Amino acid sequence: MSGGYFRRVGAVRPSHLMFTGGVGALVDLPNFSVMVKGLDHWNYAGVPDQLIEEPRLRRAVNRALGRYGSDQVTELRRAPWIPGTDTDPKGHAARVGVPVSPFPQWLRCTACNELASLGSGKWGFENHNPRRPHEARFFHENCPRKRRGHKPLAVAARFALACLNGHLDEFPYTEYVHEGRACPDTTYPTLRMRDHGGNVAANVTLECLVCKKARRNIRHVLGDKGRAGLPRCRGRHPHFDGVYETCDQQPYLLVVGASNQWFPVTLSALALPDTGTDSLRKLVEDRWPDLEDFENEAEIAMFARKSKHHRYLRDYEPGQVWQAIRAYRAALSGGDGDKDEQPPARPDLLTPEWQVLSAAKAPDPTEDFALVDTSPGEPLTSVFAQVRQVERLREVRALTGFTRLDAPDPENPAQVMRVDLGRRERGWVPASEVRGEGLFLRVDEVLVAQWEQRVASSKALAAHAAAFARFREHRRSERLKGDFDPMQGWPGGRYIALHTLSHLLIRTIAMECGYNAASLAERIYAGDDGERRTGILIYTAVPDAEGTLGGLLSLADQDPATGENRLTRIVRTALHQAGRCSSDPLCGERLPQAPEDFLHGAACHACLFVSETTCERGNRFLDRRFITPLAGDAEPLALIPRFG
Repeated sequence: MSGGYFRRVGAVRPSHLMFTGGVGALVDLPNFSVMVKGLDHWNYAGVPDQLIEEPRLRRAVNRALGRYGSDQVTELRRAPWIPGTDTDPKGHAARVGVPVSPFPQWLRCTACNELASLGSGKWGFENHNPRRPHEARFFHENCPRKRRGHKPLAVAARFALACLNGHLDEFPYTEYVHEGRACPDTTYPTLRMRDHGGNVAANVTLECLVCKKARRNIRHVLGDKGRAGLPRCRGRHPHFDGVYETCDQQPYLLVVGASNQWFPVTLSALALPDTGTDSLRKLVEDRWPDLEDFENEAEIAMFARKSKHHRYLRDYEPGQVWQAIRAYRAALSGGDGDKDEQPPARPDLLTPEWQVLSAAKAPDPTEDFALVDTSPGEPLTSVFAQVRQVERLREVRALTGFTRLDAPDPENPAQVMRVDLGRRERGWVPASEVRGEGLFLRVDEVLVAQWEQRVASSKALAAHAAAFARFREHRRSERLKGDFDPMQGWPGGRYIALHTLSHLLIRTIAMECGYNAASLAERIYAGDDGERRTGILIYTAVPDAEGTLGGLLSLADQDPATGENRLTRIVRTALHQAGRCSSDPLCGERLPQAPEDFLHGAACHACLFVSETTCERGNRFLDRRFITPLAGDAEPLALIPRFG
């Protein structure tokens, strides 16, 4: 207990800190909002079992951050937490957690609409019930409208400022209402904020209660024209506590709680069985001081044969060891050139997963991964070359930074400014893990190849490609110089078809089998022209019982009543429902045309969209016409025109 109140003000899931409200984000509590502080403030003293072991993801984090040599990230850590708050809410466990601070620090009284900062002395704080931390609240100490001693609630003021460099700041209420000047009657004036409602943008009036002359509506700084009236960005990072940087950006007005105030930059990987290549890579990493001076394959062979200290090398071919040493040496030096010249790159985490999931023989099961073949039977074999049950899987997610205003661009990480999680580089990043189950479906390669030839010159695919180019052009940062390829990262028609099929199956599973669609996630293995991948992994992705009871696996079992594979009925229903939408004909006829840059065709909330935590591409690259025939189609574009 500190300052007359308990420290805990709420609770979130570990996955919430990865995708919804991590470092630098505003988290809405029932009575006020808080800012999650940077890693410099996280305290792990007395917190056991904090590390998550996943070498493949750790290497990917270092590559994405451009960290090599002694600067590497060596640990993936869970958020600080220990059990015991339920049994002893006043004990040590209640003092352990992710640090936060109130933001915005301008509050408004819900009774009299008085507006002032936390440092004005007008607000009190209470958090006296250790078993109900969500009841923590600010209140107006001397409100003229309080009734029978009840002190009215004070809530966060509605507005903040953000810029493209990732800075976030308080809205300058005092300066704004006085049009850039100081109040003539006092240094710290009392303000009032009145919300008039309405359905046309914001309609909020600010007025000074001291000079009673200054009065201004917030609509004057809305839109591009009004934005020019805002002050220049002060370069503030509130998650660093008082850090200001030089910034030349013009800020944007944000409503507190807006979805674009924070976007996570994350990486996730499945824990795969240890193959020979993985084992050798880990060996080289662990024994690097012994191996870094080797110059060639012959030297490795000699030491393996004659040196007792290097006898562990006898389990591998000298050529394999030399190749692993060269790869690790290149990673430490930043690639082929100087590490300072190498821009951070998005690592390829899907290729090893595809190789394991689609291998001719399923690997031996481990504690984290178990893959079982199933016999789909007709008519599933006309569409899927492989159907596999993933009885166990573990997904590890790491947070490497965040962006504001614009979501991170997976094709070009430098397109949007990434904000660091701490003021100085640390040897760890926050991470979380979930265990669950899944279904892996590999669509027949011949079916997809024939479909690609059929749609390659279609108007629909050309419209999608042109919209992607416009989308990239509109997102292009003015800070970036040099050549710009608007088609960089174009996933191609194959990805759109596989992604659409995945969404159809997820929505059908959620409707027919009792799964909440938000508890499912997808991974699409579409590859490129050099390697033909046609895989879809649908898996449970929440850390609770719903992801571990085998409900998803049972969809690939035989129905004892009909003798038919249950997945057959799921696919048949999904394709039938894809042929129509409650928003047709508008949805079925939709294609992006200039100047539009949305990245979907015949797709909407009624037929294809799923939650943001479920879709790996933010409900982009979707089109029903590429899966099943739609009414009025002028071209034969369906991947699966008939089923069963």
